[in-house]
Amino acid sequence: MENNEDYREQEEIYANAVRAGKRTYFFDVRATRNNDYYLTITESKRKYDDGGNYHYQKHKIFLYKEDFEKFGKALSDSFQKIIELKTQKDQEVTNGISEEFTNINFDDLDDNP
Repeated sequence: MENNEDYREQEEIYANAVRAGKRTYFFDVRATRNNDYYLTITESKRKYDDGGNYHYQKHKIFLYKEDFEKFGKALSDSFQKIIELKTQKDQEVTNGISEEFTNINFDDLDDNP
C-alpha cells in the first residue's frame, strides 16, 4: 500500500479549484510514470434525487502536453469571440436606445392646429 501512496503523491503535482455557482471546476496537474505532465479538468455539480439525497455528477477532460498549445489557443480565441459578440450586442442596444430617443419629430408637437 505504501508504494501506491508514494505513486499517488508523485502523480498529483498541483491542484486548483474554482467555485462557480452550483459547479466546482478542478484543475489538476499530474505526472505519468514517465514524468510527462498532463492536466485534468473536472466539472463537479451537486445533484439531488427525489428523496433529497445528493451525489456529485462529474465530467472530466484529460489534456496532454502535445495539445496544450492548441487547447490554449482555442480557449483564448473562444473567450475573445465572446468578448467581441458581447461588445457588438451592447453597441447595438446602445445605438437602438439612442436612435429611439433622438428620433423625435417636432412637427408632431405643434400646438397650432
